[in-house]
Amino acid sequence: MIYFDNAATTFPKPESVYNEMMNCMKDYCANPGRSGHKMAIKCARKIYDTRENIAKLFNIDNPMNIVFTENATDSLNLAIKGALKSGDHVVTTSMEHNSVLRPLSKLKEIGVETTVVYADKEGFINPANIESAIKENTKLIISTHASNVCGTLVDIKAVGEIAKKHNVLFLADVSQTAGVYNIDMKDINVDMLAMPGHKGLLGPQGTGILCIREGLSLSTLKEGGTGSKSEDVVQPELIPDKYESGTHNTPGIIGLGEGVKFVMETGIDKIRKHEENLCQYMIDQLQTIEGITIYGPLDATKRAAVISINIDNVDSGEVTFVLDNEYDIATRSGIHCAPLAHKTLGTIEKGAVRFSMGYFNTIYEVDKVIKAIKNIASK
Repeated sequence: MIYFDNAATTFPKPESVYNEMMNCMKDYCANPGRSGHKMAIKCARKIYDTRENIAKLFNIDNPMNIVFTENATDSLNLAIKGALKSGDHVVTTSMEHNSVLRPLSKLKEIGVETTVVYADKEGFINPANIESAIKENTKLIISTHASNVCGTLVDIKAVGEIAKKHNVLFLADVSQTAGVYNIDMKDINVDMLAMPGHKGLLGPQGTGILCIREGLSLSTLKEGGTGSKSEDVVQPELIPDKYESGTHNTPGIIGLGEGVKFVMETGIDKIRKHEENLCQYMIDQLQTIEGITIYGPLDATKRAAVISINIDNVDSGEVTFVLDNEYDIATRSGIHCAPLAHKTLGTIEKGAVRFSMGYFNTIYEVDKVIKAIKNIASK
């Protein structure tokens, strides 16, 4: 199969991810932080090594400010619900995933107000419009780094500067860019970074990360055993234990650690350049096909390697079905859990077919995909 659904989850993973996860399961998968024997200590050290490498990747001084979660949705819920209370105001964008929009919708029930800043028809957000939406009670700005629908990049550094200027917290959703773009937590003045482990960081599903600025305290979403302060019946304030109740997904986090090491050893610039080249090549080829509508910018340096299209008035789900069953090409169609983004792009009624490339895809595969699209369009 030609796999072009990396915006959902990357596939394949580096061999080291598979191998170390299996080694963990077979040889030392005890409960980290709960026991003092050799196996438990080895697990704890491996998990800490993963924190350290993530800290290096995002320029974070203290690895203990990295919280492991189940996925990006989990990270975003902790950041949003942990930071906001009744009477607070939030500014966000129309390009956000439902993992942002639905928690904010839920918080309306307790009196949290949300202002949505709409992007233009290519998915670009004007940071000045975010600044204009700030009010006296604005507590938080939330922005994606790249749309999961059309790939359009947001200038999160400019947004971070606005947040800092107005003394407002800034949460960046880097689900589509972590592991592919250089993201320096200090440079972009961000208070929280939320991401999955199973996309650009090349780890397994069931892993997520929330990076929290030093000194920032959030309310917890759950409480329980942490392996620390066990004599107390109240949740410890020690970070990351405060937010990591229950047994860790040890094999998953260790696999994530191998994915992060692969990214660091390969080099972010090399990974990004490869994906940009594939993206630009595919956009150029798509423009030669009659009846194709491409959403988002046509310049690959202004978008992640996520390309959504439609073929005339053909239902997007039908196109994905044909690509899968007749050409063995994996894509995703529909609304991509981002209804406001589709409203912005004018595709809310029929959705779009999304092609998303990763580091292990090739020009040869793009050519095969283009040939399939040409065949479908001609019919």
